[in-house]
Amino acid sequence: MPSIAENQRPAPGELYLDHVAHFVPDLGAAARVAELLGFKVTPESAHRAQGAPAGTSNRCIMLEEGYIEILAPTLDTPHARRARDYMARYDGVHLACFGSPQAEAEHRRLAEHGFEPDPLVSLERTLEGGDKVRFKVVYVPPAKMPEGRVQYVEQLTPEAIWTQENLAHANGVTALKAIYVVADDPAETAARWARFSGLLPSPEGAMVRLDCNRGRVFVGTREELEHVLGAAPPAPGLAGYRLGCRHPEGFAARCSRLGFAVHRTPAGHAVSLPASLGGVWLI
Repeated sequence: MPSIAENQRPAPGELYLDHVAHFVPDLGAAARVAELLGFKVTPESAHRAQGAPAGTSNRCIMLEEGYIEILAPTLDTPHARRARDYMARYDGVHLACFGSPQAEAEHRRLAEHGFEPDPLVSLERTLEGGDKVRFKVVYVPPAKMPEGRVQYVEQLTPEAIWTQENLAHANGVTALKAIYVVADDPAETAARWARFSGLLPSPEGAMVRLDCNRGRVFVGTREELEHVLGAAPPAPGLAGYRLGCRHPEGFAARCSRLGFAVHRTPAGHAVSLPASLGGVWLI
């Protein structure tokens, strides 16, 4: 059977919800919140783009399906300045990334559909033991996907980070299941996300849903997402995401004991995260 690491690479023709990211001012403070909740958080490592410092560093929560990134700008580079621009809007989730088996093909398709992608970027990070994590990333200008940094990644070395050590969480959380997008006009926004992703939109109550081969995107108004998540930033934005968990009741209780606001909504337990992370988890 394929390993967990091997399962992070979609098969030809497939698309995954690969990861989401919190943009934060303090990686250490954000990681401590996650560790209190039973997550194993990877050590800090710095991004390099095309062989030069990208200006951001991260720590990650690797899951059996996808992962959560905690990212902080560290230098004055275009990459870091974009992150700071997003952070100025609200505390929380500012990145949603689709996983593709072929970044070059996604880059060509986005160009053909008017998204004006930046030149394909080769990113890498060096881990504590010296191993390198390498991936190809497709970015588009912020105005083309104003909800956040919405991008594609092709994972080249998943075995370097999806390790048993990094997956040793103590809370039963296993998967990234969905991202929630805030829009003034959900139908129009979902149509643009459909062109970006190549996915077909479907009605989901008052929201619109797009199904990847692994993971989902939900698009709704701020009012509707407040009903589902308990809180949401103004449109355009990314309100939060759903986590798969083996013991959702126990994990929700753990969050509550640590003082986080936990609301029971029609969609599950909504956990409002402190400002050091921001956003909402739905479990």
